Amino acid sequence: MKKADFKNPNLVLVHRVGDEDDDGNQFKPLEWGLIRRLFTYAHPVRRKAWVLLALTIIRSAQLPALVWITSVVIAGPIARGDLHAVAVGTAAFAVLAVLTDVLFHFRQRYALEIGETVVNRLRADVFDKIQRQPMSFFHRMKLGRIISRMTSDVEALRVGIQDVAFASTVQFGQMVFSACVMAWWDWQLFLVVVAMAPFLWLVNNHFRMKYSRLTRASQHSFSRLTATLAESVNGIRVTQGFVRQDTNAGLFRGLLADHSRYNIALARTSAILSPLLELNSQFFVAILLLLGGWRVFHGTMPVADLIKFFLMANQFFSPITAIGNQYNQALIAMAGAERVFWLIDHPVDWKDNPDATDLPDPRMSRGRTAGSPVGARVEFRGVSFGYAADRLVLHDISFAAEPGKTVALVGHTGSGKSSIINLAAKFYLPTRGEILIDGRDIRTVTSISLHRQMGMVQQQNFLFSGTVLDNILLSRPEADEEEVREAARKLECLDILDTLPGGLRTTVGERGAGLSVGQRQLICFCRAWLADPRIVILDEATSSIDALTEDRLQRALVTLLKGRTSFIVAHRLSTIRHADVVLVLDQGRIVERGTHPELVEAGGHYAALYKQFVQVDDRT
Repeated sequence: MKKADFKNPNLVLVHRVGDEDDDGNQFKPLEWGLIRRLFTYAHPVRRKAWVLLALTIIRSAQLPALVWITSVVIAGPIARGDLHAVAVGTAAFAVLAVLTDVLFHFRQRYALEIGETVVNRLRADVFDKIQRQPMSFFHRMKLGRIISRMTSDVEALRVGIQDVAFASTVQFGQMVFSACVMAWWDWQLFLVVVAMAPFLWLVNNHFRMKYSRLTRASQHSFSRLTATLAESVNGIRVTQGFVRQDTNAGLFRGLLADHSRYNIALARTSAILSPLLELNSQFFVAILLLLGGWRVFHGTMPVADLIKFFLMANQFFSPITAIGNQYNQALIAMAGAERVFWLIDHPVDWKDNPDATDLPDPRMSRGRTAGSPVGARVEFRGVSFGYAADRLVLHDISFAAEPGKTVALVGHTGSGKSSIINLAAKFYLPTRGEILIDGRDIRTVTSISLHRQMGMVQQQNFLFSGTVLDNILLSRPEADEEEVREAARKLECLDILDTLPGGLRTTVGERGAGLSVGQRQLICFCRAWLADPRIVILDEATSSIDALTEDRLQRALVTLLKGRTSFIVAHRLSTIRHADVVLVLDQGRIVERGTHPELVEAGGHYAALYKQFVQVDDRT
C-alpha cells in the first residue's frame, strides 16, 4: 500500500499500522530450517515419505535411462540395420516406459497424501494456537489475516510439498544422472556442460532477491485483501447504512491494483528469468554442436556418439527452465511457511502460571443441595490496568464482591466498566495490583477452572451455526432437553422460544442469523443459567430486549442471581436498583460506591446519571 493511503481520512477499511505479522525482512531466501520443520508434519506418514523419496530418485534415473536406450538403439542396431536388435531395444524401451509411468502414478498419489497430511496438521496447530490466545491478541490481529493463514498460506505450502519439492527433486536427479552418463561417454564435451554452472549461479543469484521480495509483497497484499473482505462483510450494515458501497469498492479496487502490481512484477521477473535460462541452454548446445562437429570432422568422434551425447544433453538442459519456474513456487510456499509458523510460534501476552491449580468447585460437594447456588468471593486490590502498557484505563481499583452479592458497574462510555469484568473473567491480567477469587490470587488459578464456574451474557451475543438447543447446550453439553426447557422456564422465556418456527430445534444461521437480537439475547441467558454458574457477568445483557420482556426477565433474575456472585453493567439504571453495591466509575476510577437509594440521596455522579435516565425514560 502506498504511503499516501495512510493520510487519507476516508480510508476506513484498511490500515497497516499494528499488523503484527508484517515482517519487515522481505529479502530472505529459501530457509532449510523451515523446510525441515515443515516435513516434520509428515511424521504420521513417514514411511510413505521414504517410499516417495525412493520413487523420486528412481524416476530421476528412469528418464535419462529412456534416452540412453533410445540413443543406444539408434547408434547401434539401427545404424547396423539389425532388425532383431532394434526389436529387442524397442521392447526394453516399452517395458521401462510402462514402469516409469507406474512409478509416476504412485509418486503423484503419495505426494498428494503427504501434502494433505501436512496441511491438515498445520491447520489443526494454527486453530489450536488461535483458540488459546488471550483477548489482547484478537484486538491486534485482524480476522482476515487469520483466515489468510488458514487458506492461501497453507494452500501455498500444499503446492510446495506436492509439486515443488518432489518435482524439483526429479528434475535435479534427472540432471545429475544425465551428467553422470555424459561424463562417462565423453568427459571432454562434458566439461563444456560443467562450464555452464557459473552462469546459472549468477543468473539465479541476480533474480533470487527480487523474487523473494516480490513474492512476500504479493502474499502480504493478498492478506490485506482478505482482511478487508472479512471486515467489509462483518460491517455490511454500517456500509449500507451510511451508503459507503461505492467508496469502499473504490478502496478495495485500490488494494486489488496493488496486489495486481506485485503479481505482474513477479510475472515479468519470471518472464525474464525463464528465457534467460533457456537462452543459456541453447547457447551451450550451440557450443557443443561446434566442438562436436569439429571432432567428427577430424575423425576423433563418431557421428553416432555425437547424437547420443546430444540426446543426453537435452535431458540435462530441459529441466533448467522447469526448475526456474518451480523456484518461484518455492518462494511462495516459503513465504506462506514463514507466516503460518509465525502464527504458531507467536508468544502469548500471558498464560497461566506453570504452578497454577484449579479453583475448588463447591458445586461438586456431596452435601450440597441440588440446584442451590454457591457464590464466589471476588476482590480487587489496588488494580490498575491498560490494554497498552503505556496507557492505563483503570487506576487503583479496590472493592470486594461477597459471595451471593450483586455488584453493579455504572459510568459513561469508556469509564472502565468492561475492563473490570474482563479482568474478573481473567481475559486479561492486571498491570498492577491483585485480583482474588475465594482468597486466591487469580494468577494462581487456572483459567479453565475459573471459566467453568462462570456464566456471561454480553450485549453483543454470539451464536454458532446449529440449532437453538445446540447453542444453549454449549455451556453444559451433558444436559438434556428437559433441563434446557427448565432453565428457560425459570427465566420466564420458554414461551418465547417455543414460538420459534422449530422451537428449540430451530436452525440458527451464522452469528445468529434468522433470529431477532432480543431472541439471541434470551438464548444466551439460557446458556449462561444452564451452566449453574458461581459468578455471573451481565454486560448490557438486557439492552436488546423490549421493555415487557425485560420486566419478566428482571423478576426471574431476582431469583436466579440469589446466592450467586454477579457483576452487572448497564446503562438502564432500572436493572441495577436491587444491586447490593453500585460502583460509579469515571475515567477508570471509582468515584462513588453504595446502594441505589444511598447514591441517589447523596446527590453526586450517580444521582445525576439517574436523573438523566428518569428524564429520558419519561420522554420515551
